[in-house]
Order: sequence, then structure tokens, then C-alpha cells
Amino acid sequence: MNVIVCVKQIPDPATPGALDPGTNTLKREGKLILDESDSYGVEMALQLVDAAGGGEVSLVSMAPNGEVSGMRTALAMGATKGVLISDPALQGSDALTTAKVLAAAITRIGGADLIIAATESSDGYTGTVPEQIAELLGLPSVTFAKRVTVVGSSLQVDRQTESGYDEVTSPLPALISVTAGVVEPRYPSFKGIMAAKSKPIDTVTAADLGVDPVGWAGAGQTIVNVGQAEARAAGEIIEDDGEGFAKIVAFLENLKVI
Repeated sequence: MNVIVCVKQIPDPATPGALDPGTNTLKREGKLILDESDSYGVEMALQLVDAAGGGEVSLVSMAPNGEVSGMRTALAMGATKGVLISDPALQGSDALTTAKVLAAAITRIGGADLIIAATESSDGYTGTVPEQIAELLGLPSVTFAKRVTVVGSSLQVDRQTESGYDEVTSPLPALISVTAGVVEPRYPSFKGIMAAKSKPIDTVTAADLGVDPVGWAGAGQTIVNVGQAEARAAGEIIEDDGEGFAKIVAFLENLKVI
């Protein structure tokens, strides 16, 4: 079984982030780490390949400056190889352009029985890229997967919902987005860390993948300004004098909640 995992490399959340004053986008300079939300997808892929009795786990990632530190962490966990899309032209790319680039990289690798992504990244939170990739590749998509098994050529997923979970069956190949906690990610061993240094990462550009336009041109937008969120206004205190319930009802009616 061959699985491709979309992994994002992000600035360390423990370090205060900063915005590029020229573009009002998050600075992505220096070392980037594997997004914790993607570590669940990597672990799930490794477990599925082990259960299938063979195959490999490949990675695709889009990051600036040829940065591969986060990908090396996933390779140290047990992934086999990766494709990095690194191109200055990609700066300013929106979610759809990102999906187009990742879909092209997935096609470049080829032969995937399953594609795994996180539900959303820790620094973007759009939550749309996995579904866009599935649409671009013409694959079925199952979101919010909390349990995943493969039986023959069929994918069986418990899909998390507000009231519990749905039992979903899908043919392969397919794309799933997994929730945090779907599995417990392993810690890379020393042997795995050393082995990861020699595992291949193919670095390509948007032009290599035939994706155009990209970056700000592809997004068709600019970030004009970024400001602090307004401070929360003080709440209203209702003291119960025996008629407190009536005041609460009136307050909710004024908000058109009831």
C-alpha cells in the first residue's frame, strides 16, 4: 500500500511570530518544524502501510528557502521519501493555489492508494486545502477521520461529528483529513533520525509542476492591513432579586436568540 501525506512546515509556535512588513504575511525564515497536526497523518500512514504488509509513505510539502527540517522529522518517523515545492514565486499563494501545487506534486509521485492530510494547519486554519486537492485529483474525500481502516480496496472511516461519528465507506484511491488524536504519533528514534538524513527529498518549483499563476498573482488579492482585534467589552451582570429570570429572558429576546 502506498500512502502520500501532505505535511506543512511551520515556524515554531513556541517562538513569537512576526509579520513581513511588506506583505503583512507570516515570516517563514530560518528553521521550520513539522506541524503537530500533520504528525498524526504521518503516523496513520505508517500504521496503515504496516497493516497492509508492505508499501511506502511519501511526503509532499510546500515551504520557502528549500527548508526541509520538518520533512526530516517525518522521514525520521519512518516515511520513505518526499517532494518539496520551494519557489519564491509561491509567496502570497492562497489556499486554492496551494492545493493546485500539492495536487501536482502528488501526481508527480504517482501510485498513491491513499492521500492523508490534517484537518487544518496550525498557522493557517483555512481547513479547505484537503478537499480542494481531492476535487482537483477527482478523488473521494472523507473529512474529520477519527478512525481509519483499509479492507481490500475499501476505506472504512469513523468520521467525527458534533453528535458522535458517521461510519463512512469509500473506494480507494481516496483522500482523508484526520483529526488530532486519531493515533499517537511515535517519537523518532536516534536510528530513524540518522537514516532520515540520507532519505531522498526531490525539490521542485511551481514551473516544474506546470502550475501557473501562483503567489499573489494566483491569489488575486493583497493584504492591505493587519490590526489588533478589538478588546472584548465588559459584560452585563444580572443580580437575581427574585425576578432575575425575566431580565435574562428580556436580554436574550433583545439579541433575537429566543
